[in-house]
Amino acid sequence: MSYRAPVEDMLATMRHVAGLDRLIADGLAPELDADMAQAVLDEAAKFAGDVLAPLNRVGDKHGSVLKDGAVTTPPGWKDAYTAWAGAGWNALPAPPEHGGQGLPALLQSACIEMWNSAAFAFALGPLLTVGAIEALHAHGSEQLKETYLPKLVSGEWMGTMNLTEPQAGSDLNALRAKAEPVGDGTYRITGQKIYITYGEHDLTENIVHLVLARLPDAPAGTRGISLFLVPKYLVNGDGSLGAHNDLRCSGIEHKLGIHASPTCSMAYGDKGGAIGWLIGEENRGLACMFTMMNNARLNVALQGVAIAERAYQQALHFAKERRQGTAIDAPRGAPMSPIIVHPDVRRMLMEMRAKTQGARAIAYQVAEALDRSHRGADEAARKAAAERAAILTPVAKAYATDIGVEVASTGVQIHGGMGYVEETGAAQHLRDARIATIYEGTNGIQAIDLVLRKLPLSGGQAVADLIVEMRAVVSEVKAANTPGFGHSAARLGAAVDALERATRWMLATMGSDQNAVLAGATPYLKLFALAQGGTGLARKALATRSEAQGVEDRATARFFAEILATEAPALELAVTEGAGAVADAAAVFAA
Repeated sequence: MSYRAPVEDMLATMRHVAGLDRLIADGLAPELDADMAQAVLDEAAKFAGDVLAPLNRVGDKHGSVLKDGAVTTPPGWKDAYTAWAGAGWNALPAPPEHGGQGLPALLQSACIEMWNSAAFAFALGPLLTVGAIEALHAHGSEQLKETYLPKLVSGEWMGTMNLTEPQAGSDLNALRAKAEPVGDGTYRITGQKIYITYGEHDLTENIVHLVLARLPDAPAGTRGISLFLVPKYLVNGDGSLGAHNDLRCSGIEHKLGIHASPTCSMAYGDKGGAIGWLIGEENRGLACMFTMMNNARLNVALQGVAIAERAYQQALHFAKERRQGTAIDAPRGAPMSPIIVHPDVRRMLMEMRAKTQGARAIAYQVAEALDRSHRGADEAARKAAAERAAILTPVAKAYATDIGVEVASTGVQIHGGMGYVEETGAAQHLRDARIATIYEGTNGIQAIDLVLRKLPLSGGQAVADLIVEMRAVVSEVKAANTPGFGHSAARLGAAVDALERATRWMLATMGSDQNAVLAGATPYLKLFALAQGGTGLARKALATRSEAQGVEDRATARFFAEILATEAPALELAVTEGAGAVADAAAVFAA
């Protein structure tokens, strides 16, 4: 079964949960209205379903191949990318002064979800290009912008992000790549990088690498890291391509999933050093790179939503077609029933649906907050939006990618034995999903970031404001007095109460016992996601009560509240009373 983008749900989530209508009404998206948003999503859905989705299985089967230093992507990959870039999709959020359309991140997020649902491994490459554009636009010199941004924005060239080294994964203090100044404004880059997504490929004629490296006199640790632009081919003064730079792909990884995405080891400086240009200030490269990474974490969250949506659609289709057993109330002698009539299969499908839509609600709210942080009318509004995005980003990244794995796994279960073999494609979704919990900062790092760096923003007021919003939704559900909501108000209210108590405990304990705070970081993040996602779905269900999709939205919101959100009180206990059990575990590993 192929993929069809759930445009109706995407648009409803954008409008009623994330706040697209408010963004437009406040004049922060003057180039956009609801009709245009619908039209863009409709066109993106066609491309995703008709062009990209059929390549997903092809890419998984063939993979990308390295031979004589060159990487060849799977059959159809290059033609699809050329058509995708030619249609202007790469330019959607990019700055207009460099050929972009300047459309909101919220609209771009729905499109990113579609590309990744259709062909996860394909969509990875363009995501890195988006990050390169952001970093270069924010920190590059005018000459670098003029030379590289138009080609990156058009999609004629692609970008990469080179952080990781064999000895330096999440801890960039151990980074060893070197940059020697030449004296003419350029630098000679030497060193090795690993796990470089699309570090080498045949989709574009040039690849623009953004590389972290150390200058000779750089201070130790992350304070001594600089960021450099290092192209595969040097660019002549007239914009044409010149000599091949001193860099090469030394290998590609053989991975559990995303086989079509070339994950490369890169060698810089075999012949004395690859020529690179400084982006931003010396020894301030990590700040420049985080311009890419913060938005990249939202994009990875969208990958989690995307793979969950694809797995859900396939499982739903299979459950309607596969016949096993008979319905519990079927008359004697009745033929076998589609498995979707069995209550446990319906439960699994609703769990897949509710988790996917809850994660989508959180991710789209991050995108809208990022738009306001850049487009807000005044500094105070931009600051508040930036803090909102900062808090919700690790929640979105970790929760959405976790449920991506969970939903894909449930999809295999619904397929039964047929899900465990490759022919159905259900196994590919599970294999592909697993990486998203790891890259762009593991989900454990997201939880640490949330509790240590994000909760204290504005003295805890930023998180308090989010909790106030959640409570307002609970009050609306209660006041609606609609039978279709069942016990949603009570269950969501309990989840928000648990989150508020756990948040107070986190903030109060942070100064005295960081080990205890860190022991509860991951359950706290999940607790936050249950409250945020549950109230988001409830908000959408309230808004669509009179629309055709209202019944489905209420059923989904109710399932999330009454089945998934009931875990919240237990997570609160894990946060506030679980540190001792984690500390005692040290004795288990002492030997």
